[in-house]
Amino acid sequence: MIRTNRIQRLTLPIFSPLIAIASALFVGAILILLAGANPVTAYTTLFQESLSTYFGFGNTLTKMTPLLLTSLGVLVALRAGQFNIGGEGQIYLGALGSTLVGLYVQGLPGILHIPLALLTGFLFGAVWGWIPGYLKAIRGVNEVITTLLLNYIAVNLISYLVQNPLQAPDAPSPYSPLIAKSAQLPIILPGSLAHAGILLALIAAGILWVLLVRSPLGYQITAVGFNLIASRYAGISVEQTIILVMGVAGGLAGLAGACEVMGLKYRLFEQVSPGYGFDAIAIAFLSRGSVLGVVLTSLFFAALRSGANVMQRSAGVPVTVVYAIQGLTVLFIAISLAVERRMK
Repeated sequence: MIRTNRIQRLTLPIFSPLIAIASALFVGAILILLAGANPVTAYTTLFQESLSTYFGFGNTLTKMTPLLLTSLGVLVALRAGQFNIGGEGQIYLGALGSTLVGLYVQGLPGILHIPLALLTGFLFGAVWGWIPGYLKAIRGVNEVITTLLLNYIAVNLISYLVQNPLQAPDAPSPYSPLIAKSAQLPIILPGSLAHAGILLALIAAGILWVLLVRSPLGYQITAVGFNLIASRYAGISVEQTIILVMGVAGGLAGLAGACEVMGLKYRLFEQVSPGYGFDAIAIAFLSRGSVLGVVLTSLFFAALRSGANVMQRSAGVPVTVVYAIQGLTVLFIAISLAVERRMK
């Protein structure tokens, strides 16, 4: 009996996400049938386009970059028992920071301009994460509420800025002027949209893995997430840890926004993110606290987004089916978590 329970504890975290994804794809197939299309053709088109074609794979990597960075931010907060629902707003603030450096810092070579713009994006996002971290640690304010509300503040702040002081002259819609070429991330797959931001995201994932798994600070963060009272008895500063992880979480999401501006759009738009911050919450939960899981799940979600339009054109399946699959994946992983708790 003990051996059986141990096997369940080891295998459930691995197979539950896979089962959730498979179940979501199965229900998605039913939706595709109801739409009058062939599920096999639709899925083949979707994943072939997003993973096996040159331009499609480049587009997948482009979409994976903000998803991965923001999901890492959600993950590091979760490891300390904090729920960072503010990734969307932190993306917007990071995009603003890098745009300001790209617009108003002139005369620097790319080797200095790019790191400065990325660092500024990180710091802007970190401040937006630090605020709810401070309010939670010092004032006891629920971080879910503050991070969620700060999303709306960030979105409306960017909307105001690109419609007024930052709007490009004679712009037909709200957006800023182009940032300097020296602040633009290089393309890593010529002829595609894939830029160096994906390399930054993968490096960030590696650093975060080392931090969480191989460092005393990672032990401290995990201890706070497991038990606040025991952590205090062990001499860990719970308040400082909460503030730190929320700042790092915001900074990682800020990098996502910086990469969107510096690697893809080259200017600040009113709608910086199509909802990457909210997708990141689903990715982090689906990954079950694993950095590698976040990388793989980000790739899966990016592939869905990348191939959705081609699937619609080629197989006649509405793009909304892809978003339904994403939502179903979250639903099934929530069900699996509930089942696991009952089995413990």
